Amino acid sequence: MQELIALTTIRDCIRWGVSRFHQEGLFFGHGSDNAWDESRLLVLHALYLPWETQESYLDCHVADSERNIVVALLNRRIEQRIPASYLTGHARFAGYDFLIDERVLVPRSPIAELITNRFEPWLERDPLRILDLCTGSGCIGIACAHTFEQAEVVLVDLSADALAVAESNIEAHGLQDRVEARWSDGFEGVPGERFDLIVSNPPYVDAQDMADLPDEYLHEPEMGLSAGNDGLDLVRRMLAEAADHLTEDGVLVVEVGNSMVHVAAQWPEVDFEWVALAHGGHGVFVLSAAKCRHYQTLFVASLG
Repeated sequence: MQELIALTTIRDCIRWGVSRFHQEGLFFGHGSDNAWDESRLLVLHALYLPWETQESYLDCHVADSERNIVVALLNRRIEQRIPASYLTGHARFAGYDFLIDERVLVPRSPIAELITNRFEPWLERDPLRILDLCTGSGCIGIACAHTFEQAEVVLVDLSADALAVAESNIEAHGLQDRVEARWSDGFEGVPGERFDLIVSNPPYVDAQDMADLPDEYLHEPEMGLSAGNDGLDLVRRMLAEAADHLTEDGVLVVEVGNSMVHVAAQWPEVDFEWVALAHGGHGVFVLSAAKCRHYQTLFVASLG
């Protein structure tokens, strides 16, 4: 108790959180990659202060009641291994704020970098129709809608719970006129429709990685992570059908993470373009509509 009384400033609380996080061996992989950012996020949230709070504010004193709230939140992160974004109910993605809870994965896809860069150099023109396949919280599709202000965006997911979160985010971002959420198993919910850009962060974790996931990931919906023995259950279907849903000069962008090794092994003949990511992450490939058409027979054959 004496230790906690010594936490007199916001900075003290953050430092204490960092030390405890390291002491308890927490895993950071849900929006931050270090103990300082994670502790700072939670402390500021507990004190109703924004992430952009000026550095000088960190030396302000906290009341006893505030310190108790801060410590209780940090202890929840430690004892229950709950990702920080679930504790705050918010996550940042591609510069935008999203509402999230345990019905959806915590937004963290490196596709955010491609959105910020307007998918250059792959898009020949601004897309007018965009599909976010396996949308979860809707973060990818909604960020695309902000980037391409004339585009109509369709968010699809198999999970009704995820779609409820996505719809909340559509409303929060004021995009009801251009963005819609639909239930869909793969492309089933968009029959006959074509898109200039299809973007997907599907379930892609293979069986071995699922067995080795840190405790933090166990709070996320398994159906948003697990995708069979090699992590490609949904990716196979997606590749087999993508050509039927892309416009003539459309582009397919898919994240497969560690399962990129399985992609390369499954389709050695296909010249996937793997994106070099400047801000971290790996396993994002791009295929043009022409390549999707060229290799479609091969992709269909992989379905067995």
